[in-house]
Amino acid sequence: MFKNPDKAPKQYTPGEALQKIAAFCAYQERTQKEVEQKLKSYGLDEDEAGEIIIRLSREKLLDEERFAKAFVRGHYRQKKWGRRRIMQELKQKGISEYCIKVGMKEIDGEEYYQNLVEVMEKKDRQEKEKNPRIRRMKISQYLTGKGYEQDLIKMALDELGKAPEDDE
Repeated sequence: MFKNPDKAPKQYTPGEALQKIAAFCAYQERTQKEVEQKLKSYGLDEDEAGEIIIRLSREKLLDEERFAKAFVRGHYRQKKWGRRRIMQELKQKGISEYCIKVGMKEIDGEEYYQNLVEVMEKKDRQEKEKNPRIRRMKISQYLTGKGYEQDLIKMALDELGKAPEDDE
């Protein structure tokens, strides 16, 4: 974790820590959990860290609702993740249910479905499996791993023409 294992991390006064953590928060959106961990690494106790977090929130440098919105936008547009994966990641980051709900409103249904289709078509081009049933299953598993919902996956696969063959 530390660059030099023989050297202890630098200890900061609450004033120094506030300046450093304010820059840390200004650089990109952060969660309260990330900020807490960083403040602990600066050698602050829980009370000092709590006071700094409250101050950062008041000064709008730390806002979990804003973090959730930015996270959702970025991950569904850039990484083309599905709702389930995004929600799971936000929960792991310690974001509240309320902030997750607010963040999830950033997803546009049309654009979301278009992302699913794009990801599916790309995977279809890369897939080497010849058997249509196994091919469909592999694409479906991949999309499930990306966090897309089963009903949307089925609809998109049916549109692509990857319907399972009828048994003879």
